[in-house]
Amino acid sequence: MKISIITATYNSESTLSDTLSSVLKQTYPNIEYLIIDGASTDGTIALIDSYEPLFNGKLKWISEKDQGIYDAMNKGLRMATGDVIGILNSDDYFTSTDIIEKIATHFKDEEIDAVYGDIHFIKDGKPNKCTRYYSSERFSPRWLRFGFIPAHPSFYARRSVYERAGYYKTDYKIGADFEMMVRLFKRYNLRAKYLKMDFVTMRTGGTSTRNINSRLTLLQEDVRACKENGVYTNLLLTCIKYLYKVFELKW
Repeated sequence: MKISIITATYNSESTLSDTLSSVLKQTYPNIEYLIIDGASTDGTIALIDSYEPLFNGKLKWISEKDQGIYDAMNKGLRMATGDVIGILNSDDYFTSTDIIEKIATHFKDEEIDAVYGDIHFIKDGKPNKCTRYYSSERFSPRWLRFGFIPAHPSFYARRSVYERAGYYKTDYKIGADFEMMVRLFKRYNLRAKYLKMDFVTMRTGGTSTRNINSRLTLLQEDVRACKENGVYTNLLLTCIKYLYKVFELKW
């Protein structure tokens, strides 16, 4: 079973080395690694070039202008030849070397469409200090109306899922990953399994939490995503997720 990992990059020189190294160190042998770069102007391309020989043909990459991160992800989905596909952001990295190996084990069950698990957050420069632990254990599709989804960086699905359900909507600014989850769970009745393990280490400061305007945009897009997929919600209901996040913080 081949597993494709997609990383979208743009001027990611300062963090991409950790991402590349974590993929390179995975113990599972049948990996296809796809990097979709948006015509970076820093040292990102040189960094990818330096790592490419280490992957022994398992790394494929392109660099060209795109319409944003979701356009880049879609390019990766179209390029992917693996049986299973996951997304690893360019400022994140796998928490351990056996993540993909464990994921592959569960896809031996042909009744499983997708798996997901947990992730944790760190402040850049303090890799051993967890600032927030995001567990997907309590997720259920009934929680979508409140803005809850499985941790997206831990989500791995069969390629056939995307061939059936379609790709990320590029007219969303920062909420297309949420829309994808709502679509898969509500319209396509995704058969997914929770894995109790920490998949990915994420740095704090992502686009969706950068400032109050970003948070408002995300909430508005959450509401839109639910409505487009037949799930009732409103801004007040989707705000509940921020109250829950307080309990995930590590003081």
